[in-house]
This record gives sequence, C-alpha cells and structure tokens, in this order.
Amino acid sequence: MSGTETTNDRPRPDDDRQHDDDRARQLAAQTADAPTIPVSEFRTRSRRSFLTGAAAVVVGGGLWRWVQTQDTDDGIPQVLRDTLEANESIWTALPARSAPEYDIADASPIQINGRLGIRNEIDLDEWTVRVEAPDGTMLDELDISTFEALPQYDLVYEHKCIEGWSNITHWGGPRFADFHARYADEVGDVPYVGLATPDRQYYVGWDMPSILHPQTLLAMREHGEPLSQAHGAPLRLATPNKYGIKAIKRIGVIRYSYERPADYWAERSYDWYAGL
Repeated sequence: MSGTETTNDRPRPDDDRQHDDDRARQLAAQTADAPTIPVSEFRTRSRRSFLTGAAAVVVGGGLWRWVQTQDTDDGIPQVLRDTLEANESIWTALPARSAPEYDIADASPIQINGRLGIRNEIDLDEWTVRVEAPDGTMLDELDISTFEALPQYDLVYEHKCIEGWSNITHWGGPRFADFHARYADEVGDVPYVGLATPDRQYYVGWDMPSILHPQTLLAMREHGEPLSQAHGAPLRLATPNKYGIKAIKRIGVIRYSYERPADYWAERSYDWYAGL
C-alpha cells in the first residue's frame, strides 16, 4: 500500500531478536544432550506402546464386566465387598493407635461438606438425643446439658475427607468413652453402636473399640465456638481415626447393637470400617 507499511514490515526490536537467539541456543543445547534413536526404533516403540495400551483397555473392560456378573451383597458385587472386608480385617488387627495432634495455631475453619440429615435448621433449645438399648428400648432422652457436664477436651487433628481433601481443625467436647460410661453396665459387652440424625436421613455404624478411642469426641465446639448448624450443632462426632463420612453431624439417636449397624455410605459401596 502506498504511503503505509504493514506490521510485518516493521523492523523487530533488538530485544526480540536477542530472545529468539537465546531460545535457539537453548533448544540446540537440549537437542545435543538428549539421547537419540533411529526412526525405525521410534516406530517400534510407538507400536509397542499402542498395543500395550489397547491390551490394558481390553483386559480392564473384561475384568469390569466380570465383576458386574458376580453375586451381590446389598447391590454391591461380592468381589468388591470382599475387598473392603479384607481391608477392614487388616485395620482391625492392628493395635490401637493415636493420630498426630497439632497446635491450635495450626488449625483453620473446616469447609462445609455434606448436608444429609441437616438440610433444615432446628430449634437448638428443643434438641434432644435418644439413647437406645440393643433391643430398641429407650434408655434416656438427653439435652445438651448432659454433654456439657462431662469432662471436656480439646482436639486438634487433621480431618480427612474420603473425597481427597483434608483440614487441620480444632474441636472441643467430651469423649464418647465418658458418655458411654453412663450405660456400660446396663448394655454390657456390645460390639457396635449406631448413630443417626434426628430425621434418620443420615446414619453411621461404629465398632465399639473405635468409638471408645480417646480421640473420638462428641464435639460441641469448633475453634472454641459453639458448632454452627451447618457443622452439626449442637452435637456431632469428631475423630482423626476415621474418614469424615463417619463423623456424623447433629446426632439425634445413639443405639447400642449386637449386630453391625446400618451405615449410609457403606450401603453405597464404601468401606463400612472407613479407618485411617
């Protein structure tokens, strides 16, 4: 075009040319240091990688179809249930241990995750928890004052979610073991305890050794403040020895049991024990 120049016709700044020269030298150095193979060897490796990947897809697909044809346990293929139970056997055979604890300064507020059983707010002044014997008869109906009167503990640990995230969090409240002492003689040597929200929409099952561990709290506070309703006010479980799916919020029922209690996520293919 007469009297004008295009952008491509403009001289390039010296710093752009210097950048290109530097990059060319870097690429040349990398090429010189890198191992090289003949084209025929490259093609052989490429075909081998493709065939290996294709075989893995075929085998994996066949294995999954085989799993789907197996007998089921509550809708879960038996082979998967057997795997979960083998994992549970390993964990329960290990000696009881305590998880690491942290300074309060290391803790931060935990994210809100999971609203099953607590979607609607309740009148906290009217809240009670029903305590049941193995036969379902009521042993007690308690308000929050019972739990406030028990020895109080602070616990700072890494809460771990089965989704893969974790959070060092500060909880406060009585130990479940101290609560259980009120009923130990009455219920005897029961192996399990089940807990549910007041509306029974969310429920978990615990083995007695795990729930009596000194790091299992009936938490009433987070970071020194009363629990919010979104975090399970007025009472929830807190423990570093199970995944968060076991840390039920807004406890409304505590039932002792001779049989393994129902568990919401175990009924949906997760590990009943869910130990860490």
